[in-house]
Amino acid sequence: MKNPKALKLVDKIISNINAKGIENDTLIEDIKALRAYAIEEEQPLVVKVLRLTYEHIEANGTFLIPMLEDDAFDEDVEEVATTELNPVESLQYVIMLTKNLVNKSNISDLREYKQMLLDY
Repeated sequence: MKNPKALKLVDKIISNINAKGIENDTLIEDIKALRAYAIEEEQPLVVKVLRLTYEHIEANGTFLIPMLEDDAFDEDVEEVATTELNPVESLQYVIMLTKNLVNKSNISDLREYKQMLLDY
């Protein structure tokens, strides 16, 4: 994202997750606010991932989507490789991906998270 307020909000969300873990009320409101910035910047992938993320947290009380491995795709295998479930780390990673949308690997990872959230 390009908006300095959005970037500060990303940092705030990460800081709050570090301090409080996945605490629903504040976290969900902050993710919704970040989503509004993504709408302003016309970033439909980010808008969708953030909506799916806060809906997932509301429904489950935590973030049950595992982290992606460094080499998420094997050319021969069409399956997404994931690591052990660490809700805090995985959620932090998803939020951090929104900071740099020029990076193609961030976009790719956001697409993977979107699919995993849809499939959950």
